[in-house]
Amino acid sequence: MTTTMTPPTDAAEQAEHAEHEERMILEAIDKWLDRDVRDKVMDLEHADEYPTEMVEQMKELGLFGATIPQEYGGLGLSATTYAKVVEKISSVWMSLTGIFNSHLIMAACVARMGTEDQRRHFLPKFASGEIRGGLALTEPDAGTDLQAIRMRAVRDGDDYVIDGTKTWISNGIYGSCFALLVKTDPEAQPRHKGMSMFIAEKGDGFTVSKKLEKMGYKGIDSAELIFENYRISADKLLGGTEGKGLQAALSGLELGRINIAARGCGIASAALMDSVSYSQIRKTFGKPICQHQAIQLKLGEMATRLQAARLLTYDAARAYDRGERCDMEAGMAKYFASEAAVENSLEAMRIHGGYGYSKEYPIERYFRDAPLMCIGEGTNEIQRMIIAKQLVERHPV
Repeated sequence: MTTTMTPPTDAAEQAEHAEHEERMILEAIDKWLDRDVRDKVMDLEHADEYPTEMVEQMKELGLFGATIPQEYGGLGLSATTYAKVVEKISSVWMSLTGIFNSHLIMAACVARMGTEDQRRHFLPKFASGEIRGGLALTEPDAGTDLQAIRMRAVRDGDDYVIDGTKTWISNGIYGSCFALLVKTDPEAQPRHKGMSMFIAEKGDGFTVSKKLEKMGYKGIDSAELIFENYRISADKLLGGTEGKGLQAALSGLELGRINIAARGCGIASAALMDSVSYSQIRKTFGKPICQHQAIQLKLGEMATRLQAARLLTYDAARAYDRGERCDMEAGMAKYFASEAAVENSLEAMRIHGGYGYSKEYPIERYFRDAPLMCIGEGTNEIQRMIIAKQLVERHPV
């Protein structure tokens, strides 16, 4: 999915060039989904089987380096183009986007907060998919409240020794490297000053205890990770400085929430388009159900909800691309788009009736996948709090 075109220097030509590249990328994604994914999703999803072959194809497409800068071997996509890629893939099988999203959040942490040596060592390997992994924040007693984590890293000479447990970690089984949030100073006040992040590769003392079973989001591995006397070199401390871990995590989560919003758009879109098609085929009382006002009201609401979610997602992505703080915009997009996915999946089930409840159709999968979007990368309750706090901060009296 790389190009050999030389980027132009004129502003108008640059915009045209960017549009052309985006179009080529999205066309490549469409072809891959139609050729290698669409017809295999149902069997893999029902079996909760890891899509090994598709992961290799995603490597070839460059998706593991989608947002990694080109100077480090990535595609260097804008967040806006990335959101469109994520929506397309999610409209076919949302789980696939989770495999590279968590990985790219880890990469974003390194790109934004890592030392130059860390960037040059890790980012090219992340971009190629040679090293794959994700973000390890959540613990059994700490999810939304990240400052409550207990995982401890203690300095020992040129190393740190880490002990603790992480849970609900995407790519935990098949991934090999994780952006690991720990406490280096449990007594620090405020608490975030005692939090640090390491780029932790699997090794002695780092084990996967179990795969976590889920209602939806099948195929991708979600796991519990155990660290017992895990020794890691001090040069793997992100940025080379203690106390910056929460800042790194939150900076990565801005991209993660844009991804979740795009996933929500993908599910909402699939639910809508399947319903539009089905409503033209299914007949009751002598006419297609799309001609009944009750169904028309549902389709109209679903379409409007989807378009509003897309606009919020693109607005957040453009803010991210401009390098602006966008936790409010990303929070709005994530909140609205995830709720749109839930509502559209439920309406799609109602439009499909009994078929919507059947595993022979993908509607029940949308219905199982959508609620995770309201939880992942910060619950929607937290998103509304972030939005309100930012509104007050940006508009003081």
